[in-house]
Amino acid sequence: QVHLVESGGGLVQAGGSLRLSCAASGRTNSYDNMGWFRQAPGKEREFVAAINRANVGIVSAASSKGRFSISRSNAKNTVYLQMNNLKSEDTAVYYCAADQRNYGTNWSPAYWGQGTQVTVSS
Repeated sequence: QVHLVESGGGLVQAGGSLRLSCAASGRTNSYDNMGWFRQAPGKEREFVAAINRANVGIVSAASSKGRFSISRSNAKNTVYLQMNNLKSEDTAVYYCAADQRNYGTNWSPAYWGQGTQVTVSS
């Protein structure tokens, strides 16, 4: 089993920045691939970004429009999502996710965190 704990969410003004963190514990190879999804009120959960142990990552252009980046520290078993120039439409619950399987199109990770709320005020 894998346990994922997110942190770093909160209330921020439009144009501000936040860095989300997600610490993983448990079976090591189960979080070879880690990433972020988000779900806004009344909308479906959407993919934001993912990264593997080699620190090769992808960020959804639709979600971030060039404002987000993902990174990880294998030594700390932690993945980060840096979000800059935040907009009101970024308001959502952000979920950390992990899986042994490679991320890719229609990535469906097996493990999920509880989520952290990000609220952007305009």
